[in-house]
Amino acid sequence: MMYLFGMPGGWEWILIILAIVLLFGGRKIPELMRGIGKGIREFNDAKGKVKESIEEGMKDDNNK
Repeated sequence: MMYLFGMPGGWEWILIILAIVLLFGGRKIPELMRGIGKGIREFNDAKGKVKESIEEGMKDDNNK
């Protein structure tokens, strides 16, 4: 049963890539990848800002 939830193997990746190409077309894939990259960068920036805010708040609490 645990095999169903494992990482895809070789054939599964080929089928996933083929499905993406069929759904989005060859020309749309670079756009899609740029959008995903931009989203990941924005997420990491926001995560860094939240981490900085938390660390700053902890330093302020320690100084009181």
